[in-house]
Amino acid sequence: MSAAITPLPQRGEERSAVYLQSFSVRYEYPVCFTEHLFARDNPVFRDTLLRCEPGHRHRFVAFIDSNVAASFPSLAHDIAGYAGLHGEAMEMLTHPEVAPGGEHVKNDPALLTRLQRRLVELGVDRHAFVVGIGGGAFLDLIGYVASSTHRGIRHIRVPTTVLAQNDSGVGVKNGVNAFGVKNILGSFAPPFAVLNDFDFLRTLQPRDKVAGVSEAVKVALIRDRVFFEWLEANAGALRDCERAAMSRMIRRCAELHMRQIAHGGDPFETGSARPLDYGHWSAHKLEALTAHELRHGEAVAIGLALDARYSVQVGMLPAGGEDRIFTLLKRLGFHLWHPALESRDADGQWQLLRGLREFREHLGGELTITLLRDIGVGEEVHQMDTNEILRALVWLRQRELGV
Repeated sequence: MSAAITPLPQRGEERSAVYLQSFSVRYEYPVCFTEHLFARDNPVFRDTLLRCEPGHRHRFVAFIDSNVAASFPSLAHDIAGYAGLHGEAMEMLTHPEVAPGGEHVKNDPALLTRLQRRLVELGVDRHAFVVGIGGGAFLDLIGYVASSTHRGIRHIRVPTTVLAQNDSGVGVKNGVNAFGVKNILGSFAPPFAVLNDFDFLRTLQPRDKVAGVSEAVKVALIRDRVFFEWLEANAGALRDCERAAMSRMIRRCAELHMRQIAHGGDPFETGSARPLDYGHWSAHKLEALTAHELRHGEAVAIGLALDARYSVQVGMLPAGGEDRIFTLLKRLGFHLWHPALESRDADGQWQLLRGLREFREHLGGELTITLLRDIGVGEEVHQMDTNEILRALVWLRQRELGV
């Protein structure tokens, strides 16, 4: 940490003083890839707790997504056994607790309060750890619970879905929905560690495995043409959820997300640009319009195809690029149309277009949308032509449905 306090020059009689407070803080956290995290001979969890203070016996509490608990009935027992075996390094404050999982948990203020109260009841302080084991929405909730209690308790994320392991789980954002707005309450609070266990993906339905691949396509399109070409070459293996291909895809996707967060110049989104949200302005709205019938990754896939076509229409992406992107997404197994794309309100206005305003309002400032200059090259723009968006929708419907 570095800091400086600099008096600013004053004019005239000194009746007031102004000091410019300036300091910087370095953030660092490991993102580990392992299997069978709580197998008693796996040192990763133990080493994670001891990373900064190897001489301490660390206290922790674990919350498990109910969907994960149902798929892995022995998980709570395994965690307790692991803690008992490594008792010199850790103290489990209570038996691992199961909490609801799924997107709806971010809409439940009573659950948020109950979890915060539980940390207080257990005496969890800023030197202890809150371990969240679950999907992306569950980790958003648990991360916010940890960051808002005692002004920030160390949080360890254990993502259990493809989408969480390759994207949201490795980032610095936490949050819940409120007042009808997605992620309106939240925090930028980097985790203490992210522990990716590939074994948790074993019980996911193929639909959920494939849905997470859309985030890999996204980050490849804006940052890594070579990765995009690898996705093209391995689309069949990824669609079939082959282990080796999925593992490599998750790691590379996580690396690129981490690189953007660390080196993109705005990890806490103080500006207006959100390059990692390419394709998301429409995806977020589409999720809401379908009452989350569509998985996040499925909505993102549609958003990627829509914005690729728009990029061509406005002269950014060379013609043919949108066809290549569409073809990859189809080969991966995505459906690239949903009737909600054409839904209108009582005044006949296209509801999807409201997503642009909501996207801007989330950060404030001017509208900033990432589009494509080329495959592997994203570029920010500050306006979108609604007529061109509607033209792109027509193209997408024709490509997907043939009408």
